[in-house]
Amino acid sequence: MHCKVNAVLTDCLPAIFDGMKLAAVATLLYIIVRCLNLKSPTAPPKITYQDTPLSHYLFISCPLLTKDGHLQTVLYGKLGRVNTPIPCGVRKFLPMQDGATATFDLFEPLGDHSTGDDITMVICPGIGNHSEKSYIRTFVDHSQRQGYRCAVLNHLGALPNVELTSPRMFTYGCTWEFAAMVNYIKQACPQTLLVVVGFSLGGNIVCKYLGENCQNQDRVLCCISVCQGYSALSAQETFLQWDQCRRVYNFLLADKMKQLILSHRSSLLGMNSSNIGDADLSRLYTATSLMQIDENVMRKFHGYSSVKEYYEKESCVHYIHKALTSLVDHLTSEYLSSSPEKKPNVIFALTQHGGHLGFFEGAVLFPQPLTWMDKVIVEYSDAICHWAKNRPACYTVSADLQNKRMRAPGSLRFI
Repeated sequence: MHCKVNAVLTDCLPAIFDGMKLAAVATLLYIIVRCLNLKSPTAPPKITYQDTPLSHYLFISCPLLTKDGHLQTVLYGKLGRVNTPIPCGVRKFLPMQDGATATFDLFEPLGDHSTGDDITMVICPGIGNHSEKSYIRTFVDHSQRQGYRCAVLNHLGALPNVELTSPRMFTYGCTWEFAAMVNYIKQACPQTLLVVVGFSLGGNIVCKYLGENCQNQDRVLCCISVCQGYSALSAQETFLQWDQCRRVYNFLLADKMKQLILSHRSSLLGMNSSNIGDADLSRLYTATSLMQIDENVMRKFHGYSSVKEYYEKESCVHYIHKALTSLVDHLTSEYLSSSPEKKPNVIFALTQHGGHLGFFEGAVLFPQPLTWMDKVIVEYSDAICHWAKNRPACYTVSADLQNKRMRAPGSLRFI
């Protein structure tokens, strides 16, 4: 009798475990759908802008600005970028004055631009990223197909299997490598006009670069800043909050940065001019936030005495004050959305659902690889390009004023 009961229980156990697995999967999917707003209705972004002929033109020419996709960082990072395109480009190496070697990838357009002009997108990726990242590949492929040449900076030390040639990596606000890439493009393509695009940390770099010197804005049609913090010092409070899993994301970014820095340990320690010591790198093992990594290592690349000084000097907030952002970009939105102001030639938009560079569109299990982010950047750029070419005579700027202007004709900011 006991043997029969045991046999029945043994036979039932696999079915029970399978049922528990299915219940767990169902629960997880429910949490994903509810917490990430995947089934919530789309809503247009909240737009802050100054009422000008340019803004009227943009809303007509760029209808995606008044529509909204979904932005879910973690889920889309794993599901959305499946079977992403692999654009064919050429890698360029640029020697820097301090011995570093900047690299960027150049992708030629796959057709003519709708204006007939030669236009180059100069792109600065997010923290520790480069041209081989899926979101960059998708965006570049879409831009190429719309007639844009694309130049993508590879952050110093970010490319796998590319050694450092100086004891320095990319930092939060160092514009040297981006400036070198832009100068190369201007010299190699003397007729090209520029659209400046920065993602996350790259958004801080491009905005800071354009504000450092008005000559940097020469031939720039517009700047598009996507998901950046603008003031690292103020954003740290948001980074350390548990709400919306910001603290978890901060930990994951910190872990990624630790691995990246430690992969260059021999280069950083083996050069005589290094500001980094073995003790600094050893402290990385216990770091659990980006701020701790910045305190122990990143600030020392440029000799800052404290992380506070590093954040204050490297943030673009001193050069630009407005942005286009996601209302629920879980990392950076609260600081920026607190007091948006209206300024000419700047559009500040806050989408109603979102994550950090995680623009989700389509079904839960079958998201579209091409996202609202990719499409709206290109559509906005197209609109600005046509405006710059065909704008009324009263808005035409003389060559002298063009060289002296302090802001690009149309500045679109994403956070």
